[in-house]
Amino acid sequence: MINKAILIGRLTRDPELRYTSSGSAVASFTLAVNRQFTNQQGEREADFINCVIWRKPAENFANFTHKGSLVGIEGRIQTRSYDNQQGQRVYVTEIVVDNFSLLESRSQSEQYRQQHPSAPSAGFNANPMPDAQMQNPYGAGSVDTPNFGTESPAMGNTPDPFTDNGQKIDISDDDLPF
Repeated sequence: MINKAILIGRLTRDPELRYTSSGSAVASFTLAVNRQFTNQQGEREADFINCVIWRKPAENFANFTHKGSLVGIEGRIQTRSYDNQQGQRVYVTEIVVDNFSLLESRSQSEQYRQQHPSAPSAGFNANPMPDAQMQNPYGAGSVDTPNFGTESPAMGNTPDPFTDNGQKIDISDDDLPF
C-alpha cells in the first residue's frame, strides 16, 4: 500500500506547539495550497490542509516557521475519529508530516511579511510573487495565485530552464528513456 503526500504552500498561522502528557512535542498547522486550475469566474482557489508534526521535528518546525512561511512537506494522509463533548462522532483527516523543507530564506520570509502585513489568516500564495487575487472558498480574505514558469525567489531567482528562449535542443532517440 502507498500513502504519500507531498505539498508546497504557505502557513495560514503560526504553528501551534504543544506537549503530550508523556512529554512528546506535537505541532499543528494549516497549509494553504493553490489549485492548478481556475473556477468559473477565472479565479484560482486554494485548499487549506491541516497538518501535524511530532517530536523534535515539531519543535524545529515551530522555531523556524511562522504565519506566511513557504514550506514543502512530505508525509502521509491519516484519518481518525473521536467523540466530542456533545457525544457526537467527529472525523479528522490530516497530513502527518515526516519531513519538511523551508523554501525561502529568512530575509525573503520577512520581506513577504512586510509586503503582506494584513494578509488574511485564511490562506497564502504557494508562490511569493503575486499575480492576481483569488477567492478563499472558506470565507473572507483572498490568496495570491502562483506564477508557475517564471522566476521565483524561493528558487534563487533562476529563470525557468524549460522556457523557449530560441535555443535548439539536440536530443536523439537514444537519449529518451522510453
